[in-house]
Amino acid sequence: MRQSNKLSSIPESYYKRRRWAKAAWVYSALLLIATITLGTFLIAFMASLKDNALSEPTNFNFAQVRPSNWVSSMQLGLGGNQAPFFGGFSPGAELTFSVTYAVTNDQTFSIPVIKIPRRRPGTGMAATLTTDFAADYALVSEPKIIERNDNVSYIFKRGIKNESKQGKSVTWQFSIRYLGDGPVIDTVPLDITTPREQVLINSSLDPSRFERRGRVASWVNVSPGVIGYVFRSYVRVWNESVSLETGKSMFLSWTYNSFIIALAKVLLTVFIACSAGYALARMNFSGVRSIFLLMIFSMTIPGQVTFISNYEIFNKLGLLNTPWAVITMLVASGQVLIMKQFFEKFPKELEEAALVDGASPIAILWHVFLPLAKPALASIIILGFQGAWNDFFWPMVVLTSPADIYTLPVGLLSLRNAYGVAGDWSLILAGSFLTTIPVLIVFIIFQKHFTGNNIGTAVKG
Repeated sequence: MRQSNKLSSIPESYYKRRRWAKAAWVYSALLLIATITLGTFLIAFMASLKDNALSEPTNFNFAQVRPSNWVSSMQLGLGGNQAPFFGGFSPGAELTFSVTYAVTNDQTFSIPVIKIPRRRPGTGMAATLTTDFAADYALVSEPKIIERNDNVSYIFKRGIKNESKQGKSVTWQFSIRYLGDGPVIDTVPLDITTPREQVLINSSLDPSRFERRGRVASWVNVSPGVIGYVFRSYVRVWNESVSLETGKSMFLSWTYNSFIIALAKVLLTVFIACSAGYALARMNFSGVRSIFLLMIFSMTIPGQVTFISNYEIFNKLGLLNTPWAVITMLVASGQVLIMKQFFEKFPKELEEAALVDGASPIAILWHVFLPLAKPALASIIILGFQGAWNDFFWPMVVLTSPADIYTLPVGLLSLRNAYGVAGDWSLILAGSFLTTIPVLIVFIIFQKHFTGNNIGTAVKG
């Protein structure tokens, strides 16, 4: 009695504060998980923008994210090809470029040695098809001094150490002209060589890298355009995944192949999951329990155990190197289980009312159960599409040639192999991020169906 009186004396505001406190803890935990997940995602995305994805992966202050480089890359793209977004180098173009070097007060300046190297834009498949180089058409003018400063502070890098120094600086300006008539060239590489004590402290566009212990400042492209500069790796995925036979980009072919295969597998999965799930959940026939147990057991068998026998079957049928070898290799036990468990929750009155009206089992499934099963359908569609889209092992086994028939994950592997053991990780990361876009689109389309259904109200009234 006293305990009851104590509870009744607690004000309602106390319970409200407790509810708000619990909600705050839950949302804080979810926010922390989302931050950790998005944090790794963001780090990988930022690394894909860098020229070298493995250099300082946690540093967010690099060349591609600086607004000054955005403006410069746009201006250089306009000067090179009247293309502020994707740049290039076309007949009649003239680029103006400037570099600022610093030395200590007791040293003298050396005139920079400027060179347009004969460098292929990338390696692997695209490199074998490159026949036009900016070095064959570009003329570099003599650098002229346009500015001097007798009091500057700069950083001199010695290995992994940085030394602050005081000295003087000189700014040189030069132009790069396109001589004669010729093709539009995508990239204009640039190398500038100076003594090691002469430190580059500023330039029209930040260099891509330093070579020969800092003596050579190297630019991959000095006429990139803002998109070609910031999203260079993503542009390269499109331009460098080319067919050796046709010279066309295979990235679109890989995306198309993956989409068609994923769509066909989703449709086949939905058909099997709905029909089998309905039969196991609502129909009584001999052996239904054994079939269900066999289906559960099949989920414990790894695909690697049966892939050799499956490969032999598809080889005998002549389906290797065709989309059907991937589409018909279907594992839908998990999706069948989802639909079975969902259909079992439906009231018997729904089915009995439909039977009284003369509906067949197919009509009951199509007109009664499926309209109420949107949450489960959305689940198996998203899971099925994601699994088919990201499937790698089996497509790699059965799709071997030509490269145009690859799915997107297998195609990205071919890019990895094309760049040798070390790998071009900026390119690989960019391709990986592009593969996530269709899955995100499918999730956005179907996520609104992840809501509770009104099965219980369907038999009222």
